[in-house]
Amino acid sequence: MTAPNSIRCMATVGDVCGEGAVWHAAHDAIYWTDINRGLLHRYRLATTHVKTWHFDQPVTALALTSDPDKLLVLLGGAVLLWNPDEDQRDSVLYRLPSWPSVRCNDAQVDPAGVLWFGTMENNIAHDGSTRPVTRYLGELLSLNAYGKIQQWQNEVGISNTIAWTPQGDSMLFGDTLRNTIYSFDYDSDTQEVSRRRIFCTGFNRGLPDGSAMDVDGYLWNCRYGGGCIVRFAPDGSIDRIIEVPIPNPTTCVFGGPDLKTLYFTSAGEGVQTAGPEDGGLFSMETTVAGLPATSFRLKS
Repeated sequence: MTAPNSIRCMATVGDVCGEGAVWHAAHDAIYWTDINRGLLHRYRLATTHVKTWHFDQPVTALALTSDPDKLLVLLGGAVLLWNPDEDQRDSVLYRLPSWPSVRCNDAQVDPAGVLWFGTMENNIAHDGSTRPVTRYLGELLSLNAYGKIQQWQNEVGISNTIAWTPQGDSMLFGDTLRNTIYSFDYDSDTQEVSRRRIFCTGFNRGLPDGSAMDVDGYLWNCRYGGGCIVRFAPDGSIDRIIEVPIPNPTTCVFGGPDLKTLYFTSAGEGVQTAGPEDGGLFSMETTVAGLPATSFRLKS
C-alpha cells in the first residue's frame, strides 16, 4: 500500500501548525498553510521551489475553484478568492460573524461544488501562540458561490476531516476534541446531510486531524500527537497504521500525475526537541490513487 522508505521531507519550512494541503495539477504544485503565522505556501514539483505569502489572519484551509487561476482561502474570520499570480485577495465570499472568538478550520468541497467547512474556538493568540481549546463552540457549515450559508452541526470542539466516499453518498466529519469521526448520509442533489452516526472513535494513537480519501473508499487520517497516519476501511475499522517521522502530522492530500503520492503537513508546536523536519511538508508514495479534489463552483 505504501512503498518502503518512501517518506521524505519536501520542504523544511518550520510551520507552527501546517494545514490545508491542496494539490493543484494545473500548477504542478502543492499549496498549504501555517495557521499560526498566517502563511500560505506553494511548493512546485518541477523546481522544488517554495514561495510564501503572508495574510493578516490565520490561514486555515484552501480549496480549488472552477477557475484554475483562483483558490478559495479560508482565514480565521473570512472566506475569500485569491489569485496567486497577482496576489489578489479582495473578493470576500463570507465573513464569520463570531470571529475572533471563533475561527474557521478545516474545509473541503463536496461533489456538487459547494464548500463545507468547520469552525472552532479561536485558539490563536495575537502573537501567534496557541491557546488550549476548552469550549465546544464550533459548527459545521456549507457555503455556495451565491453566499448561501447553512449550519449542519453545532457544539463541535475542533472541526477536522471533511471527506466524501467515492460513490458520493456519504460524508465524513471529525471532531478532534471528541477523538471521533462521524459519517452522514449525503444527498448530492440537495447538498444536504442526515443520519449522523459514529464512523470511528477512541483510537489511542493521537487525535484525528485532516484526512484524504482514496479511490477504494478508505480514509487516510493524520493522527496529531500520534506520529502516524491511519488508513480506515469503509466500515471504520483500521486497515493499517503508517508510522511517520514526526509526532504531529496534520493533514494530507493525494497528488502527483497519477494521484498516488500522499503529501502531508505537520506541526512543530508542542514538540519538546523539535528537529528541522518538524513543521515540514512530506510526501509518501502509495500503490492506490486518491480521489481527485472537487473544485468550488463559482458563479456562472
